[in-house]
Amino acid sequence: MAQEQITVIVLAAGMGTRMKSSLPKVMHRLADRPMVNHLLDTVQTLSPERVVVVIGPGMDRVADAVAPHPTVVQIDRLGTGHAVAQAKAALAGLAGTVLVLYGDTPLISAESLQAMLDCRRGAPNAPAVVVLGFRPLDPGQYGRLVVGADGLEAIVEYKDATEEQRALTLCNSGVMAVDGARLFDWIDKLSNDNAKGEYYLTDIVALARADGLTCGFVEGAEEEFLGVNSRVELAAAEAIVQGRLRRAAMDNGATLIDPSSVHFAWDTRLGQDVVVGPNVVFGPGVAIGDRVEIRSFSHLEQASVAADSIIGPFARLRPGARIGAAAHVGNFVEIKNATVEAGAKVNHLTYVGDARIGAGANIGAGTITCNYDGYTKSFTDVGAGAFIGSNSSLVAPVKIGAGAVIGAGSVITREVASGALAVARGSQMELSGWADRFRDRKQADAKDKKKE
Repeated sequence: MAQEQITVIVLAAGMGTRMKSSLPKVMHRLADRPMVNHLLDTVQTLSPERVVVVIGPGMDRVADAVAPHPTVVQIDRLGTGHAVAQAKAALAGLAGTVLVLYGDTPLISAESLQAMLDCRRGAPNAPAVVVLGFRPLDPGQYGRLVVGADGLEAIVEYKDATEEQRALTLCNSGVMAVDGARLFDWIDKLSNDNAKGEYYLTDIVALARADGLTCGFVEGAEEEFLGVNSRVELAAAEAIVQGRLRRAAMDNGATLIDPSSVHFAWDTRLGQDVVVGPNVVFGPGVAIGDRVEIRSFSHLEQASVAADSIIGPFARLRPGARIGAAAHVGNFVEIKNATVEAGAKVNHLTYVGDARIGAGANIGAGTITCNYDGYTKSFTDVGAGAFIGSNSSLVAPVKIGAGAVIGAGSVITREVASGALAVARGSQMELSGWADRFRDRKQADAKDKKKE
């Protein structure tokens, strides 16, 4: 049997005044990316033929975020039915099933969407409209689903509902799967004769039944339908997303010592037998190999760590950090746009930027690569097996040969040959008895002041 065509319309025109932000609502981030992109990723699991996003005027950032999916603009915000109508011109020759989703409801699961599609095409008398419902602990002012012997009879908005209808516990999520061949005929028949003076998408249930067609519903979990309209709801959604990411990491073989304190980005990848300590933050673009230990209070973004390495505690891997197998990056170490090759150690109070640290090299405590002269960044190359003494400054561009040793406290400005010792610091001077004489003089001065 041929796969039914699936089209998706995402409604994302709201600015979200309760967010108190110049940023469009759907561009606020969950797990380090815009919430609308979470929804679009879920949609892609269904292999839709077309996805159209309805945005508001001036929402260029939203259009950029959802590309390559096309967008249409809803100039006047006259309700959900009116929003769907804006997509009509972009969806000529529509057939199959149309899913209508909401960009500010990013937590909906692929399983719930698939259940709607299955309901639409699973019966001989397939429902023309399938609505996704849920049963919240507090139904509040959600619209209610009125269900009878032959399926879904009506959706009633709370403001238009009777007391008997308000007592129903099955609520409307707003998400629908609709017969594409009929959708825009029904949209054209919508009326705004209701308490809010808007064109309700939900009214197509009544129009479908008036045409002698059946309507159906499926139920999803309440957390899937958290609409993000405020910073408080954004924080609640973030907590749900983080919970999902943590569970996925542990299900895939990672150990989180204190799961609730670990922050993941949407694309964090952890290998098997990874151990993550408390209060670790993964920004976007992080890939961790097998058997890596990430110790407490480390922060990683756009970085990769190969197998069997140890990171932290209190380490920071910035964009472009590439840590080789069995390397160590330790306490208060910052790595930026640099490669630390296999077995190298950068363990204490060190900054390595725009550099290569060769395999097996050891970077002493307090060492820095001086990579920026106020205008340009330059490169530092430390050869395999080199030993850099504590509190050294490597002034880029500079090369340290393989196996070279740099004396502690050195400022290195020229190339050091392989196997050589380089020391660049002032000669030590000693004045015998100076400290005793200095101390005696100061104590005498203090006694004279007391006599005064």
